[in-house]
Amino acid sequence: MTASPAPASVFERAVAEPAPSTATAAQAVDPGTILADLDAGRLRAAYPDEAAQGGWRVDPTVKAAIVARFADRRLQDWTVGDLLRFRDRVGLPVKDLAAGDGTTDAALDRRARIVPGGTSIRAGVHLGAGVVVMPPSFLNIGAWIGDDAMIDSHVLVGSCAQIGARVHLAAGVQVGGVLEPPGARPVIVEDDAFVGAGSLLLDGVTVGRGAVIGAGVTLTGTSRVYDTVRDVVFEGTPAAPLVIPDRAVVVPGTRALTGPFAAAHGLAVTVPIIVKDRDARTDARVALEEALR
Repeated sequence: MTASPAPASVFERAVAEPAPSTATAAQAVDPGTILADLDAGRLRAAYPDEAAQGGWRVDPTVKAAIVARFADRRLQDWTVGDLLRFRDRVGLPVKDLAAGDGTTDAALDRRARIVPGGTSIRAGVHLGAGVVVMPPSFLNIGAWIGDDAMIDSHVLVGSCAQIGARVHLAAGVQVGGVLEPPGARPVIVEDDAFVGAGSLLLDGVTVGRGAVIGAGVTLTGTSRVYDTVRDVVFEGTPAAPLVIPDRAVVVPGTRALTGPFAAAHGLAVTVPIIVKDRDARTDARVALEEALR
């Protein structure tokens, strides 16, 4: 029997549709409505664009509107239920998970599932259908979480990070936020990728579609990655942050330091290494039981 193809993700739909121009986005972005627009997915800090470097285009007007929300330094108290109380700046409320929710049929319920236990999600975070967030986690303003993504325990998703459909961020993953400068690319994890426990993704790095990042890997926008499959070295720059190839499997490795002192002491530095491309065995190891979603 031939398996049914996965439904088109938000990334795939965005690529298929005309990308908004900067001028159009600039006219549409209003700091007063930016949270609602981000929540609903009408705006995002970066969007897929095959014509752009790395396949993504940043919308600096969206990021500037988010930064503008920080300008009012007054504090406000919010209460959720009888026990949870928050105090933050007036322009940075917690996310209203019930906003616009008219679904009553549990069999058709595709809302995000936020498991109780200390999770905090700011307004302006887009949660796709079927997202699961395990406690405790923190999702910051401007983040985009695609359909059916799994955000595991002790995960940080920073400002404006773009997390694709069916991505699994395992326990303890830290995804850095990139708000400034407005034109800087945020961290991007594309559809169907897996990021292993305790990994760090920072400074605008992009993890390609279906890639697997092993536990404990640190990737920054300027990291140097050694690809033993293609015998090349990938290295990002501040202007063109690192892109991990689609379906690459990245694990932590070491590289010997040069020089007499380093050689005498056997010193080495930790480096990320691509050891293979994703295969059926990898798929089986990173598969998440559907019942858990």
